[in-house]
Amino acid sequence: MFYLSRIEHTLRVPPDILRLPLAEAIKVELEKLFLDKVVSNLGLCISVYDIRSIEGGFIFPSEGAATYTVVFTVIMFRPFVGEIIGAKLKESDANGLRLSLGFFDDIYVPVNLLPQPSRPEPDPRKRGRVTWIWDYNGEDFIIDWQDEIRFQVRSVNYPPVPIEQLNESKPFAPMVITGSLDFDGSGPISWWTDAEQVE
Repeated sequence: MFYLSRIEHTLRVPPDILRLPLAEAIKVELEKLFLDKVVSNLGLCISVYDIRSIEGGFIFPSEGAATYTVVFTVIMFRPFVGEIIGAKLKESDANGLRLSLGFFDDIYVPVNLLPQPSRPEPDPRKRGRVTWIWDYNGEDFIIDWQDEIRFQVRSVNYPPVPIEQLNESKPFAPMVITGSLDFDGSGPISWWTDAEQVE
């Protein structure tokens, strides 16, 4: 789920932070540029791990900032296909579930990847929201808001940035994870702890 990735980048370091030691000033600028950003095909940047090399320091004409070429290592979040992850329910509607890890919210479980047979029931507390229920041998298992939900990663996609976005459309997500709950042991953890107690 987390791994190290080495990146080379050319960046400008403004003169007002050059009072700091050079490596520290460069780390400040790298964090502004990369933290909480998605790098296509690499994942979500969680932290600058270390700086491997710094070259340059050139000040180009008409610029007051020094420009450096930096090789650095970052901690990235990108789960692999087939990985099992625990998350919390963020949204539930007729299209399926949206899950959250706390630091990443673009995890979707479509209806066809819920345990079968599942059915939605309107949530009386919020309009448009539904509660999904798995019917297993005549017994209802509810996907609720309290439990941790285990899901399996089916795909990790990096959609192209849209040229235009309609006002009513959901915000653009640069990385989208599709998850599945259609295998044994997945879903809310209470389903399986309750089943063990019954046995």
